[in-house]
Amino acid sequence: MDDEIVIPASVFIIKYHHVQKSPMDEKRLTLQQKLYALTLCAIVFMMVYNFTAWYVSKLPEVSSFVFDFEKYIPFISWSIIPYMTSGIFFCVVFFFCQNKEQLKVLTQRMLFVTIISGICFLLFPLKFSLSKPEVDNSILGYSFQFLKVFDSPFNQAPSLHIAYAFIFWSVFRNVKRGKTFVMFWLILLGISTLTTYQHHFIDIITGSILAHLCFVMFPCRKNDFLYRNFHVANIYFLSGWIIILIAILVNQFFEKAGLLMLWPGFMTLLIGYHYQKNHIFFLKNKAGNIPWFKKIFYFPYLLLYQIFWRFFRKNRFPVEVVPRLYISSRPDHKSLKNFKTNKTTLIYDLSAEMEELSLIKDKKTYHSVPFLDISTFDIEETQKLVSEITGHYRHLPSDGKILIHCTMGFTRSSVIGILVIKNILSLSLTEAITIMKTHNKHAVIPTYLEDFLKKF
Repeated sequence: MDDEIVIPASVFIIKYHHVQKSPMDEKRLTLQQKLYALTLCAIVFMMVYNFTAWYVSKLPEVSSFVFDFEKYIPFISWSIIPYMTSGIFFCVVFFFCQNKEQLKVLTQRMLFVTIISGICFLLFPLKFSLSKPEVDNSILGYSFQFLKVFDSPFNQAPSLHIAYAFIFWSVFRNVKRGKTFVMFWLILLGISTLTTYQHHFIDIITGSILAHLCFVMFPCRKNDFLYRNFHVANIYFLSGWIIILIAILVNQFFEKAGLLMLWPGFMTLLIGYHYQKNHIFFLKNKAGNIPWFKKIFYFPYLLLYQIFWRFFRKNRFPVEVVPRLYISSRPDHKSLKNFKTNKTTLIYDLSAEMEELSLIKDKKTYHSVPFLDISTFDIEETQKLVSEITGHYRHLPSDGKILIHCTMGFTRSSVIGILVIKNILSLSLTEAITIMKTHNKHAVIPTYLEDFLKKF
């Protein structure tokens, strides 16, 4: 036994730490990984950009696409400064990624935008058509000379400057300091594509469309329910830019009435912003009313929901999921007549898009607690609402009942109903979901909400 070798426990601990990797280690980025991503994207960019510029320059004729209003865009020589910084952002953005997933998504987006732009440059070749005025300032003049040598006049639509600027912001919006300055600078960068006479307006719109297409195709943290609103917002943003493009094209080739389409275009962009910020009261106020000026501005959006509600809702009549707890779509007069409300009937309206019927809304038992459609739920607000409904349920009089409804009766009312069932019956989440789906066959619980429900 004297010859036995004794290895100190500390050695095992040291070796264990060398072998085992924590989840944080797996997500931690190295400088080498960032450099690799930058090098890959830079090589692909140079290959695609230079090849398409060379190929289009050999074509016998390359047309231009200019809107009538572009003749009023001024040439601003100093705007070459923010324009030139696009290359700097391209190089540094990779080093601001905070984890492997963010770097992976950034790389996918950059490669996608670069390659799709190159395909567009080949299929729809365009060139810039306006002549630049002479620049007296020597420094600025040198910058324009540099552009003349290294920046192609052919690779126009979609604008890579614009598409990249949106992608840059998707990373820099997460930095703790200087975020406002970077946002302002990227806006200047976008404007400079016009004021340096490098791009036409069609390039800007198509660049915006391409950027948001890549956001939709390569979402950030797509399995995290907290980022659901960003995914929905990007779909609205993409739709808004497409509508705006159609509007200005219709206006250019047909009637001036095409400009009316700018209204739903900008409205859709604004809805995307509200989704991104989770502004649950962007339409209805806390009393459940939609002000008249919002009814006018958001009329196309409200009309669309009216059509969906009228023709596609399923739970037209309240369904009793447990005794005296009901789920439905937004009720109409017919469904209320069958439901037979009274002074002890509590109604919780989860819809953010449609006003409640006046005969319900004017009662003290009406509660407006809006949640945005197909979006995430705020954990704290949801817990507060579920606790409130649970408390009311446990103190219902003999003739009392509770109705929880959203617009269509598929998801929002079902989610809150599941959590209330779980509370009042002290069940597991699986059991509560089973009860909901058994009694409410039209309940829809998307995958992104499964993790959310597990939080409770």
